[in-house]
Amino acid sequence: MGTLIALLSIVLTLVSLQGVTCHGEQPLSRIAIHNVVLAIDIHASITATPSVLGVNGQNKEWVSLEYSVSNSSADDWIGVFSPGNFSASSCSPENPRTFPPFLCTSPIKYQYASYSNPHYKDTGKGSLKLQLINQRSDFSFALFSGGLFSPKLVAVSNIVAFANPNAPVYPRLAQGKTWNEMTVTWTSGYAINEAEPFVEWGPKGGQQGHSPAGTLTFDRSSMCGAPARTVGWRDPGFIHTSFLKELWPNTMYTYKLGHRFLNGTYMWNQMHQFKSSPYPGQNSVQRVVIFGDMGKDEADGSNEYNQFQPGALNTTNQLINDLENIDIVFHIGDICYANGYISQWDQFTSQIEPIASTIPYMLASGNHERDWPGTGSFYGNMDSGGECGVLVQNMFYVPTVNRDKFWYSTDYGMFRFCIADTEHDWRQGTEQYNFIEQCLASVDRQKQPWLIFLAHRVLGYSSDASYADEGSFAEPMGRESLQKLWQKYKVDIAIFGHVHNYERTCPIYQNICTNNEKHFYKGALNGTIHVAAGGAGASLSEFTPIQTKWSIFRDYDHGFVKLTAFDHSNLLFEYKKSRDGKVYDSFRISRDYRDILACTVDSCPSMTLAS
Repeated sequence: MGTLIALLSIVLTLVSLQGVTCHGEQPLSRIAIHNVVLAIDIHASITATPSVLGVNGQNKEWVSLEYSVSNSSADDWIGVFSPGNFSASSCSPENPRTFPPFLCTSPIKYQYASYSNPHYKDTGKGSLKLQLINQRSDFSFALFSGGLFSPKLVAVSNIVAFANPNAPVYPRLAQGKTWNEMTVTWTSGYAINEAEPFVEWGPKGGQQGHSPAGTLTFDRSSMCGAPARTVGWRDPGFIHTSFLKELWPNTMYTYKLGHRFLNGTYMWNQMHQFKSSPYPGQNSVQRVVIFGDMGKDEADGSNEYNQFQPGALNTTNQLINDLENIDIVFHIGDICYANGYISQWDQFTSQIEPIASTIPYMLASGNHERDWPGTGSFYGNMDSGGECGVLVQNMFYVPTVNRDKFWYSTDYGMFRFCIADTEHDWRQGTEQYNFIEQCLASVDRQKQPWLIFLAHRVLGYSSDASYADEGSFAEPMGRESLQKLWQKYKVDIAIFGHVHNYERTCPIYQNICTNNEKHFYKGALNGTIHVAAGGAGASLSEFTPIQTKWSIFRDYDHGFVKLTAFDHSNLLFEYKKSRDGKVYDSFRISRDYRDILACTVDSCPSMTLAS
């Protein structure tokens, strides 16, 4: 009997380590691409116009499709393929005795032929507008019958291409390893032996200089499994990062991406600008936006992912419209939900370009970026679709010591941010636990009074139904080790993603509210306020009907949070809905330095006789 109980305990522990997964089906995975058969219909046609895109330097354009078929059906669909030649030549048989499939590469997007044509089933004729971005290759459009499960290729369009498919595109800024360093990362089709990448930059209106860029890429063998290694694979091009150093604080700079060819000519991206970070402790108004689980949307309505639309686009557009009032963004995991379909990362970087090209776009790693069995992730699930962290580690820069260990700290004026990686072990005695304590302990709270902890999975408190069903109201084992650190070092706010809703707790320690105020905190908090902010775009997740004492505000909607530090004593927290940008929850903290120094439960050393 004792042995049986021990075995049951082990099984329950292994099940709990799978964690709470909040995700849906990647829309491209619905297509049974290996089942495609060739069924060209001489009476069917599909035509795309214009055939040349980006003639004026644009990297995003609309294409018009006209199509017809003799035997139409409601489940006919159109796939966008890139490269445009998607013949069987690139497929290999699974074993020497079988023929290779006709298609072995997923489209980069798809839409039903009847999407904007209510009479398509009767007439067999339709039209459609789709938006394309520059992705280093040409495109073609294929018309299929048979639905997504038994697709039959009946017609293929002409080739469509951008005027310069290799152009440098989608710059994304990130803070470097010191406060006065900004990094610029972008994507191009130019290898280092074709053209030298660099950034031309300098103070706005001042002298401009050049900084070289490093170049990274990866191949199919870097992927850990399907679909990233199979039907989801697409060449990522070349990812370049330049380090702009010795910046003056709070100063406007301009920059331009460049490539110098071997013959001495240049390829340029358009001019961008950014404001450098304030000096740590500098007293100025500082505004921070934080959210998780946004994902990507398609403006043309294709690839609808688990009813994301219009959540992610709404969030993106709200930030773009308010960009003058935002200084830095933290996207805390579940970035674009590519789930192994590599083309989606380009589309995400295009979506956020107006934001990330202007202000630092900082990331945390989530389960949909990292998790894969046998690769060292803390959770043994398959949520990354075989990416196992490779895409997020290469497509974006973060100031980590080791990119696979996606934890780091960064300072922004009066803020210290400690960013954890919940896809690696955080428990006491681990390398990450030691980092978290060092990050929290090393901040000078007189200069940087606002101490913020960020992570993807909820390590603190959440009333999400999935966590309530676990009985833990958080990631199992989440706060067992960390809550003592949060309390000891007086973390003000801990913000998490993963659950697709919004919730705010009271200041709390060990399940007990340490302050009964709800909207205006004066003096010491005596605990940490925990926030779930994973509702930036992904399909929403339900709350438990259980009313916990520590939950102050819940919202089942898409949104994001904003922190505004007015000075060393006053902080404003706001939760805004993505649909309208209005504030639906808020609180203020007003205190002096002595309030941070004041002792509370488990925050000061034990008393001694010397005391």
